[in-house]
Order: sequence, then structure tokens, then C-alpha cells
Amino acid sequence: MQGYWLENKKKSRCILFMAGWGMGPEPFASLAAGDYDLFLCYDYRTLSIPDMSMFSGYEHLELIAWSMGVWVAAGLFSGREKLFTRATAIGGTLQPIDNKTGIPTTAFDATIENLDEARLEAFYTSMFDGPLQSETFMNSRPGRSVSSVREELISLRSAVQRAGSVPDIFSRRIVTMRDRIFPARNQLRAWGKARAERMKWPHFPFYLEDCRSTLFLSPEQE
Repeated sequence: MQGYWLENKKKSRCILFMAGWGMGPEPFASLAAGDYDLFLCYDYRTLSIPDMSMFSGYEHLELIAWSMGVWVAAGLFSGREKLFTRATAIGGTLQPIDNKTGIPTTAFDATIENLDEARLEAFYTSMFDGPLQSETFMNSRPGRSVSSVREELISLRSAVQRAGSVPDIFSRRIVTMRDRIFPARNQLRAWGKARAERMKWPHFPFYLEDCRSTLFLSPEQE
């Protein structure tokens, strides 16, 4: 697992952002986090807890986990929930490779078996429901090779198969209702309709103003 400071201006608040599969810092470089510093974790070929001493000076540390990062974060921080003022899951589940509560297994396996540059680009494009967002992403797409993201996907599949479902550490669970990666109906089934917030967002919602204002709002502003 790799980490990268997207913003490190010694603010009083910090967000630990666990990204999804195939990511890197490039698509998030322009992400304005308001009153927060922002530390990104990505590349889950190996799984390990970041050096949490980096965050010791912050008054508030929040967790945002997205896509496959939801499962990764829940596994790594189970029993350590008190580290975070708030923990938000978005566009992912605790059973991420599952026909009813995650990405269907045949789709996940087919991605591994057939992944090439064209299919990786098609995956990136399918994270969006509008051409402007997709174009923005592709102009700053992750600097990852096809082989590295395939290795990451294989490692994630093995880790999920070994560990299975992980504990729910989240205080907030956002379902991306226009999601073409993690089907919204599976997200709702996984979390339970009464416990989930529904947002009309695609899988990658971070270029949307209402997404940023929702995620980067300090607790006293809510």
C-alpha cells in the first residue's frame, strides 16, 4: 500500500482517504478539501496500516473510504474506530466481491482475466455518468501500468477470499445510486436501506460540487 499527501498545510483537521482499485494521486491532485489536510492511501497489492503517528497533531482525524477501499479500511482499522472522529464509506461494501452485496464475482474475475489497456480505460470511463467528469479524470489518470493494477486486483481477490466480510466500522454509509461498478441495489442490500444515505452520484463522484461539500463538511457545519 502506498500513501501520498494531497494536502499538508498543518490544519487542525485531516482526512485519511482510502481510495479504490487502480488509483493513484493524480486524479485527486486538484481535490480541494476545505478545512482539512488530506492523506491518500492507494495500491492495495500489500495491506498495512499507515504510520498513524503522522496524524498525532490533528484535533480531528476522519476516515473516508471509497470503493474497494471500504473493505480495506474496515479490515485494517477494525478495533481502532476511536482513532477517527467520523468514518464514511462511499460506493463500496464490506463484502466487495459478491453477487448480492458487492461486485458480481463473474465481473470481477473477468476483469482480471481480460484486463488490457483498452479495458482499463473502459473501466475508468465507466466510473462516470457524464463526459466532462470522465475527460477530467482521463486527463489526469493514475500513472499505473496495466500489470500493476492487475496484480492489485488479484491481491484484493485473494485477501477478500481469505478474510471474507469485515466488521462495520463506519458511522456513515453513502450509496452511489448511479454506480456502474458497485451496483446500487447491492450496496443497499449490503448496508440495509435504513442505514444508508442515497446520493445520485456515479461511482467516482469526487468532481461533483455536492459530493465535495458533503464529504468535506466539518461536523459543526452539518
